[in-house]
Amino acid sequence: MPDVFADLVGQDEAVAELRRAAAAAAAVLRVGAADRGPALVAAGPAGATEAGDTVPGAVDPSTGMTHAWIFTGPPGSGRSVAARAFAAALQCAYGTGCGECPGCHTTMGGTNADVRMVVPEGLSIGVGEMRALVLRAASTPSGGRWQVVVIEDADRLTEAAGNALLKAIEEPPPRTVFLLCAPSTHPDDISVTIRSRCRVVPLRQPPAAAVAEVLVRRDGIAPDVAQWAAAAAQGHVGRARRLARDPEARKRREAVLAVPRRLTGVGAAFDAASALIEAAEAEAEASVSEADATERAALETALGAGGTGRGAAGAMRGAAAQLKELEKRQKSRATRAQRDALDRALVDLAGFYRDALTMALGAPVDPVHTDTAALAGAGAQKWDAEGSLRRLEAVLACRAAIEANVKPRIAVEAMMLALWKG
Repeated sequence: MPDVFADLVGQDEAVAELRRAAAAAAAVLRVGAADRGPALVAAGPAGATEAGDTVPGAVDPSTGMTHAWIFTGPPGSGRSVAARAFAAALQCAYGTGCGECPGCHTTMGGTNADVRMVVPEGLSIGVGEMRALVLRAASTPSGGRWQVVVIEDADRLTEAAGNALLKAIEEPPPRTVFLLCAPSTHPDDISVTIRSRCRVVPLRQPPAAAVAEVLVRRDGIAPDVAQWAAAAAQGHVGRARRLARDPEARKRREAVLAVPRRLTGVGAAFDAASALIEAAEAEAEASVSEADATERAALETALGAGGTGRGAAGAMRGAAAQLKELEKRQKSRATRAQRDALDRALVDLAGFYRDALTMALGAPVDPVHTDTAALAGAGAQKWDAEGSLRRLEAVLACRAAIEANVKPRIAVEAMMLALWKG
């Protein structure tokens, strides 16, 4: 198994910083173990040693490590990948993220008892969930190393949830590390007070060549397909893998890129908007339906569904509140999945108008969508640079409106009209 940072594509500076921090964290544990008395030393990969060793010239534990981190970067840059890899390096028996020890295996596999991954299923992370998380983070690590809390999409924290997290970061429990993932350190994404108490690790959009190399090496995808998918996904590793492996994802992308040809009038604009919304809803339904059914069946079984003993029927009658709460969570997850699917479509559409703009300007850059380059070139001649830019701005404005909780159908219809009018 390669080391835990192997899948962090095109982020050499960030990886180097995280390796230094993991080494410093291991040094902190070695110093603590030395203060408690001699301990056994186990040799590890590349000459590393387990916590408990006191090695001359070891990393100064006062540098390199801190208790709170924020990983920032554009979608697809690998924020959550970096956070999980760093969590694994902190749990690594050798402090290197070797990818071979039980700490690395369990963390990367999602089964480490001392690593809590918070992945929001709905539109926000509430204060109740955050208080429970903070309480759990105060416990002593069962494995003797670090208690790590990874919060994906920390920009979805409600104000109350952010305040609950802030209190924990201001007075962190010993041996607890908070890893937050957010698009940026802008106050709209993360509060200024939380930002001021964290170390920021900025990630960049990985180059298409690096993404293609990972698809070939890790997923066994043909080089030509990997190069096309990496360019079409605009450096987003997850989207590139989906495009390369999922025929349905390619069909949805083709339907989105056909939108500019369909905008021949007001009626056509509204039809295109409806088609885009319905496609996003169908994709979201397909992605969550199986999980929803599994969750409901598991809950009903836990509450006594199908039981024949005394009190089984009464137990199910009293389970209405739990089932209603589950349905609420599932509805929120479906809404999030629909918006994510719609956003992927808008990113593809923005890439098309970006290609038209660069062609109108004669910029010496490769197109995002090589398979629609001829159509983008025709659009560039028809609209010129200013018209292409207005259309690109209309797509970006639609994304911003949906992020600000404008009804997706209203935002998409307004965008389609703007694209038609130019």
